[in-house]
Parts: sequence; C-alpha cells; structure tokens
Amino acid sequence: MATSTNTSDDSNGGTVLIVDDEPAITSAYARWLEGSYEVRAANSGPDALENLDERVDVVLLDRRMPDVSGDELLETIRERDLDCRVAIVSAVEPDFDIIDMGFDMYLEKPVSEPNELRETVSKLLDRSTYDEQMQQFLSLASKKASLEAKKAEDDLSSNEEYQKLAEQVDSLREDLSATATELDDEDLRAEFHNH
Repeated sequence: MATSTNTSDDSNGGTVLIVDDEPAITSAYARWLEGSYEVRAANSGPDALENLDERVDVVLLDRRMPDVSGDELLETIRERDLDCRVAIVSAVEPDFDIIDMGFDMYLEKPVSEPNELRETVSKLLDRSTYDEQMQQFLSLASKKASLEAKKAEDDLSSNEEYQKLAEQVDSLREDLSATATELDDEDLRAEFHNH
C-alpha cells in the first residue's frame, strides 16, 4: 500500500517520491528528508505509479523490486514525459546497461548517511532548473563516473557503448564549457575544470 508522508507547510523545497520494496528503507529515507521536502513513499511499482504525478520533482528509485522493476518504472516515467529528476538508489552495481537508461544520478546502497541523500536530492532539484542540454550532460557524466568507479580500464576501453558515452560527454562539455563558469554549482564547475 502506498504511503504518503507530508511534511510541514514550510516545506517548499520540492516533492520527493521514494520507491523501494523495503518499508524500512523508505521510512528511513523519508525521516532524513522530512522538514525540507514533501515526501511520498511507495513500496511497489503499482504504488509508485499511483504516487507519480506532475508535482513530483525527484524520484529515488530502487532497481530491484518484485512486481515491477525500477528499470520498468524509469521507462514509464520517461514515457509519461514527467519533468522530474531520477536517482537510481540500488544495491545493483552499475554495469554497461545503465548507459541507455534515463536516470540522472546513480547511488549504490547502502546509503547510510542522511547528508548523502539530502545532497543528492538538492543537486537533482538544482539540475531541474538547467536547460535540457545541461541536464543531458550531467546525466551522461554521472553514468560515465559510475562506470569508471566500478569497471577496470581494459573493460572501459574495449566497450563500444562506453566509448560512445565518453565521446558524447566530451562533446557536450565543449559545447557547454562557456556557460559552466557562470553556474553556482561547485560540482559542475569542478566537472568542467578537471578535464
């Protein structure tokens, strides 16, 4: 059954939908985010779809769920053309299959630090104010970084999809480098200046 946890009226930071089949996880994440955001929680794919509407700004999405997988939910979110940012929060180690997925960030479980989750939501809300090209760049750069953190250099250099991803990231970085220095996001400035 879907649960909705509404925060106080001061909470105008956005609406976050937490989707995980483990109620203990959705409860913990909700506690960490309450007070700053309106929080909705769902413990199954159907519950998530019931809670998903145009008011949702950020979705924290588990990949492995018994009824409808997080990957399928992600496809549905993108098919509905909802203007929300999505972070995959999963114990599934990122593999090359993530390249074609339409998420914005990838967090590996366990997420044990409330600040890590809060920073992720904050970054995703900031990204929602960027134009489509910048959002695409950040999504691709996140996928590239996730793969680089988990894959051996030989695996990366021999994977054609990864090579295309790296080329896309470089191309977008060049297109966007002029505007990057004007943004306030320290992570974004670091992304451009480190390459």
